[in-house]
Amino acid sequence: MADTRTVDTAPDEQAGKQPRSVRVVLLALMITMMLAMLDNMIIGTAMPTIVGELGGLEHLSWVVTAYTLATAASTPLWGKLGDMYGRKGVFMSSIVLFLIGSALSGMAQDMGQLIAFRAVQGLGAGGLMVGVMAIIGDLIPPRERGKYQGMMAGVMALAMIGGPLVGGTITDHWGWRWAFYINLPLGVVALAAISAVLHLPKKRAQARIDYLGAALLTVGITAIVLVTTWGGTEYAWTSARIMELIGIGVAALVGFVFWQTRAAEPVLPLHIFRSRNFTLMSLIGFITGFVMFGATLFLPLYQQSVQGASATNSGLLLLPMLGAMLVTSMVAGRVTTNSGRYKLFPIVGSVLMVVGLYLLSLMDTDTGRFTSGVYMAVVGLGMGCLMQITMLVAQNSVEMKDMGVASSSSTLFRTLGSSFGVAVMGALFNHRVQDVMAERAGALGSKATEQSAQLDAASLAKLPEAAREAYQHAVSAGTHSAFLLGAVVAILSLVAAVFVKEVPLKGAAPKTEQDAPAPAPVAETV
Repeated sequence: MADTRTVDTAPDEQAGKQPRSVRVVLLALMITMMLAMLDNMIIGTAMPTIVGELGGLEHLSWVVTAYTLATAASTPLWGKLGDMYGRKGVFMSSIVLFLIGSALSGMAQDMGQLIAFRAVQGLGAGGLMVGVMAIIGDLIPPRERGKYQGMMAGVMALAMIGGPLVGGTITDHWGWRWAFYINLPLGVVALAAISAVLHLPKKRAQARIDYLGAALLTVGITAIVLVTTWGGTEYAWTSARIMELIGIGVAALVGFVFWQTRAAEPVLPLHIFRSRNFTLMSLIGFITGFVMFGATLFLPLYQQSVQGASATNSGLLLLPMLGAMLVTSMVAGRVTTNSGRYKLFPIVGSVLMVVGLYLLSLMDTDTGRFTSGVYMAVVGLGMGCLMQITMLVAQNSVEMKDMGVASSSSTLFRTLGSSFGVAVMGALFNHRVQDVMAERAGALGSKATEQSAQLDAASLAKLPEAAREAYQHAVSAGTHSAFLLGAVVAILSLVAAVFVKEVPLKGAAPKTEQDAPAPAPVAETV
């Protein structure tokens, strides 16, 4: 058993002392956050070129799946290791591992190597977002943290908009390998700044790592991600392989929960879920991930297929949603910092998300870009109220010693929500498109979409006029079903938000130095 004692840190080790130092650390954290979010979007644009050089088209999906699996499975472990051994060293280790995976991926000579190196990269990526959120949680009191929500939302919006453009530019001018190498200079800058400026209390834990709990959780998460990735695409939802994965996933997660009640140093301490707010924020985060990634998948598809927009600028098509999300997140952060009140934002955000998704479900072949942009902005306003508030309240609901676990759990639930959102909304979309194509274009329509319900621009151009019109109606019907489902799921977020209890945010920042509170004790495990 670990012996825990409380030690007061020196003033210069306390969070937020030197404004310049904190700004440098925050800049390094935002660069790291950008690395985590930008990677998949850059690689997605480069994938056709990669396949053209390396071959292995049949294994294409594994380039993304291997990264996603490794990221999801390692996320809780990085959070726990940070709590046990100190945030700084663990975070820097995750950056180094991510950069090693990036360098190896850029040097891959065949598709098998690329998939393996992407898994290494994903293992490091699992610690990037968790480390950013947990370190911000250590440095900045919850009452002050709202100020920085706009910064984080801005990085997210920039990654989503700029990712495809940057990926296309790098691939066209430098070659696809630089889609991975570009991470190296950015990562080195972040490492240097964090090493020089970030000062956090060191920890030493004598308790052993919960290897059994980590293994069970990894198996459970892997099974869930594979079910949501393969279901309805590689295998039918009722196939033996999917049923086996569901059985393995359920058994592993049940075993994990049972073991966490007995482990000396559990990977995911179940006591954090005794906090009503933490549990509710985990649910809201899951639903936000479900909605956001479903929306970012189908909106560009709708605008390219139905409204005739260019695929090259697919990131820019999301600007109304991402811009609204950025503005609202900044406003929500400022209001939270100034007033210390936050319950209104999950409620308003959930209402706006429900309304926005319902409006998106009304789009058809005659909907103009301005109208669809307004609908997207409503969804963005809702997500802006939710994205960072969920993490803020989750961190405010636990003790400092569980900050890493709370951050990793919130990140994990959002990641799993995105997996479920893409899978479930995608399955519904594909089924609806196939049905409408069969109704409107008969055998020709069924043949056109038998490989995939999501046709690229080249495939769409080759269709006869009648089949092309049928496909536009089919995509409209598919997006209607997908967004209507999203609106129904978002109602659960509203229900959860109503039951959030407004607990005062810790560490309200004083306006003058004379009003400053005494340094907060930091728990050090020895």
